[in-house]
Amino acid sequence: MPQWLTDGAAHVWRPYCQMKTAPAPLAVARTDGARIILEDGRELVDGIASWWTACHGYNHPHIRAAVTAQLERAPHVMFGGLAHEPAYRLASRLAALLPGELDHVFFAESGSVAVEISMKMALQYWINRGVAGRTKFVSFLGGYHGDTLATMTICDPEEGMHGLFAGVMPAQHVVAMPRDLGSEAALDSLLSAKGSEIAALIVEPRVQGAGGMVLHDDSVLATLRRLADKHGLLLIFDEIFTGFGRTGDLFACTGSGVIPDIVTLSKALTGGTLPLSAAIASRRVFEAFWSDDAGAALMHGPTYMANPLACAAANASLDLFEDGAWKADVARINAALAEGLEPCRKAPGVVDVRTLGAIGVVEFEDAVDTGDLCVKFAERGCWIRPMGKVVYLTPPFVTSDAELSRLTGAICEVVAGS
Repeated sequence: MPQWLTDGAAHVWRPYCQMKTAPAPLAVARTDGARIILEDGRELVDGIASWWTACHGYNHPHIRAAVTAQLERAPHVMFGGLAHEPAYRLASRLAALLPGELDHVFFAESGSVAVEISMKMALQYWINRGVAGRTKFVSFLGGYHGDTLATMTICDPEEGMHGLFAGVMPAQHVVAMPRDLGSEAALDSLLSAKGSEIAALIVEPRVQGAGGMVLHDDSVLATLRRLADKHGLLLIFDEIFTGFGRTGDLFACTGSGVIPDIVTLSKALTGGTLPLSAAIASRRVFEAFWSDDAGAALMHGPTYMANPLACAAANASLDLFEDGAWKADVARINAALAEGLEPCRKAPGVVDVRTLGAIGVVEFEDAVDTGDLCVKFAERGCWIRPMGKVVYLTPPFVTSDAELSRLTGAICEVVAGS
């Protein structure tokens, strides 16, 4: 164990674990492509792209060169009253890539904050229009939108991560996804009864990520758009997980043909290089804030919003998406995951195996032991971190066929022995 890890262990508070009982973290020396190289010399194939961020793999030379060049010019400057080229160019490019009139970009540093900003936009949209009482949101069972206080209220309350905080913030309407006529009618009935108190519906399009990698098809999104329009509500797509190619389209809202009023982006926005997020509003939403009244402005401004280094990384990442090669890689990964994980279907305790785009999921009947499984996967040369009831893969798009085989083989081997 390196000295820096020994010395710092008494002072670092780690995420998502009971530190008294959790295994010690693995010490990382460097990264390269789809691999994490540990201090002890072992190389692990990263099966989850560092929580879905490193879509182009680690240390991509084009992104690294862009960040290095920007570092020499200006690593950071406040965004209040000042402007810089990387942010303004990035905003223009995102607006051009997103469908419809999603063309007003508000930057932040994390996905949770971007979701909170989208909620704040939705609330103030109604206030600025002189409509009182619309203070609630509708979200969906199985969903996850972040760990900050407001985002916790729109996560699945039974998912378990935030159960300790029940009652701390006002409760929202967390309901069943409208996957069939019954659940669609129930949602329609709720919106008819409570529509006057609801500001917006918010959903993770196509895949509910951290809540369990639950898939739903694009017809669900069309239903949500229709019901939002019927009841005069805003629709928010949380694309922090699904954005930037993960489901096979650059954005789920583009591929589905369903256009929300606000979309949130983060994670792979910078190719896994630096923290950056955005809440991107339609022209209709933005116009509610466009006024001679200073009080109608969106009073929000994270200190590091639109950080020039992060924006430079994001622009470089978009350059890599422009050549379109990622589409073939996502299709290749999907085929490898579907074939490689299929044997898990017969393993003890497994209830489902599913894939979409560059996502592969093995779901168990009961919650798995994340710490124990992480150790077993690392012993097989893989970094795979399960959550809840699922063992999943969301590898970088540059992952080779041999590396994909190692990942799926490790899961099959560990699952068979569990």
